[in-house]
Amino acid sequence: MNKRIVFTGGSGKAGRHAVSYLADRGYKVRNLDLVSLSCPGVQTLITDLTDSGQTFNALSMHFCGEGLQAGGGPDPVDAVVHFAAIPSLLLQPDNRTFEVNTISTYNVIEAAVKLGIRKVIIASSETTYGVCFAEGDKDFHSFPLEEDYDIDPMDSYGLSKVVNEKTARAFAMRSGADIYALRIANVIEPHEYARFPGFLADPASRKRNAWSYIDARDLGQIVDLCLQVDGLGFQVFNAVNDTITATTPTRDFLSRWAPNTPVVRELGEFEAPLSNRKIREVLGFKEEHNWRKYVPGV
Repeated sequence: MNKRIVFTGGSGKAGRHAVSYLADRGYKVRNLDLVSLSCPGVQTLITDLTDSGQTFNALSMHFCGEGLQAGGGPDPVDAVVHFAAIPSLLLQPDNRTFEVNTISTYNVIEAAVKLGIRKVIIASSETTYGVCFAEGDKDFHSFPLEEDYDIDPMDSYGLSKVVNEKTARAFAMRSGADIYALRIANVIEPHEYARFPGFLADPASRKRNAWSYIDARDLGQIVDLCLQVDGLGFQVFNAVNDTITATTPTRDFLSRWAPNTPVVRELGEFEAPLSNRKIREVLGFKEEHNWRKYVPGV
């Protein structure tokens, strides 16, 4: 493999699993973050990505001291994966969340394109679908949620992700680079499957996540697949596992728990309402970590 990947935000909840997945598959990974990551073979470069100068330098440096020995300057970076962000609403003031998430993404994509890096993958979010951080009880427009949905968040975090997708599209059109935006569902780490009995017992609690999720390890596979597929230009992909977090078939479940939301196409028996059909058909995604493997008695 030996592809050189700069991964931003690799110390975070989603990033650390994706970085580990890529490193295990032979990628050479440098992590850009404000917090160090403990992952064998992966160095963290402490970088403030809201500073364009730091961002440009971080994408054009040696990965490690061994690179100095050759004397020919830093080797080129094959791709950038940009996960760094303020990861949720209500962690910092709203304007700061919007500022950090949009400016850092602009800086990363601009630097990558100007350095000749032809593949950039950015973390977008399920929050773009407008319900996760909505004010009050908002219904989705229709099911399933697919990439052509009319995204309409009302919060600073979801709005920052919409802007980031537009930034990515603009640079892809201008440069011809491949830039893929992953609308990442609710990220579940292995130890968090202990929460699923509670999810099943209280379906209303999962409406904001559209009764869907992404296993952190399967997210690593999705990033890997994006790195392997070239020539798609600008793309948006839902990053989500296959099945609804319910024991009732999807159509019946939605008729009870989302009665005001129309279903606009045929659904698989237990298909997740936040659909991953595109990543299965375009990227060849095959989930390895279905929630039913880890939750006894279902």
